[in-house]
Amino acid sequence: MKLGAYTACLHDKPLPEALGILAGMGLTGAEINCGGFLPPVHLPIEDLRASETARSEYLGLFAGHGISLTALNCNGNPLHPDPEVRAEHGQDVLDAVELAALLGVPRVVTMSGLPGTNAAGTLPAWAVLPWESAQLDVRDYQWNEVAIPYWRDVQARAADADVKVALEMHPHNIVYNAGTMLRLAEEIGSTHIGAEMDPSHLFWQGMDPIAVIGALGELVVNAAAKDIRMNENVLVNGVLDDRFGRIPPDAPDALGLGGRYTLSRWPQQSSWDFVAVGRGHDVEYWSRFLQALQKVDPDMAVNIEHEDQELGQIEGLSSAARVLLQAAAGL
Repeated sequence: MKLGAYTACLHDKPLPEALGILAGMGLTGAEINCGGFLPPVHLPIEDLRASETARSEYLGLFAGHGISLTALNCNGNPLHPDPEVRAEHGQDVLDAVELAALLGVPRVVTMSGLPGTNAAGTLPAWAVLPWESAQLDVRDYQWNEVAIPYWRDVQARAADADVKVALEMHPHNIVYNAGTMLRLAEEIGSTHIGAEMDPSHLFWQGMDPIAVIGALGELVVNAAAKDIRMNENVLVNGVLDDRFGRIPPDAPDALGLGGRYTLSRWPQQSSWDFVAVGRGHDVEYWSRFLQALQKVDPDMAVNIEHEDQELGQIEGLSSAARVLLQAAAGL
């Protein structure tokens, strides 16, 4: 098993320094952003496309630190109804598969995406609980007219490149739990599209990630290490708390997500929060989580994703690494 980190939390540092930080924490893997919501800060895409020498030198940076490049990440919305976003994020996935093949990287991590309600829709709409038939109409359009054709094409390209595409089961996407992952895999005859097992979004939806691993089996092709903490306010607002705030695109703290869209402001007194590995679930749980992944694939890559707003950049990453390495010690 290869324990590492997604380097987006270290985008303020040059790649050699970021890799040195990971190695100093005892980690041996790295996942690098290649587009989608975030820019490819640690990936000189055009240079790597153009030159085998550049690819060799780039991979040599990782090897020199005892780190393996285990995945490229282009989380975004490749099915967005806004054509500006859809064109960019959709192409990023295709480009990531091509570049992963050139680099010999076995995995691309992304999201399944979310269309609008119909062909005239301009904003994504998540028909998550279709208790009325109008929402079933939305779901049928999103799957049959948009998602299945797109992912069937990606499946063919990924198979040709022999690269596995791992979909993060993330709310506000068509694939967000075991059932939707299994449905997509069946609809497209998947051999090279599976799941990224990020437990954080499964936790807050009320799922047990270990049970989800059991349900998906070999469809799990990559994993993240990311924890959540349920807060007292969940008792009154539940997990579907919509008290997020708008951040204008020109605000100093705005994080663009494609086109004119930005990451929303997190609610105060939230129902739940992202926390470093170990601050929501203990070492014993994470040990069982890693054991379940190991049964699927002894060489599974598991990369820390640090989004704990209560801990600093290095502090949070280091805390997560200590817990994850402790959890792996008995494997």
